[in-house]
Amino acid sequence: VQLQASGGGLVQAGGSLRLSCAASGRTFSSYDMGWFRQAPGKEREFVATISWSGFSTYYADSVKGRFTISRDNAKSTVYLQMNSLKPEDTAVYYCACHFSDRYTLATMTSSYDYWGQGTLVTVSS
Repeated sequence: VQLQASGGGLVQAGGSLRLSCAASGRTFSSYDMGWFRQAPGKEREFVATISWSGFSTYYADSVKGRFTISRDNAKSTVYLQMNSLKPEDTAVYYCACHFSDRYTLATMTSSYDYWGQGTLVTVSS
């Protein structure tokens, strides 16, 4: 599976961005998708995940209520709508996927098999 993330940029605090991640190479609907982020000097951390069907989602506490993950299986694309952005959301954002077991949603980086190249989000105060 090849993943291509896009949509990052510079935004003021309180603003919004929508990230996209286009997948190719395998049956997109067989995979759970996730978004992770890595700030300078910090480890990569979980942001959000969505099941193969789109019916189940899970968020890190730090973004719950502000970010929304969604997917369009017909377009083989997953999205991350980010609202009420804060300077601490500044990071490189990565999309990732793993073959779904159709039972659990994964939050650990080690659970994901394929990764995109990352897109930089910078939130100014």
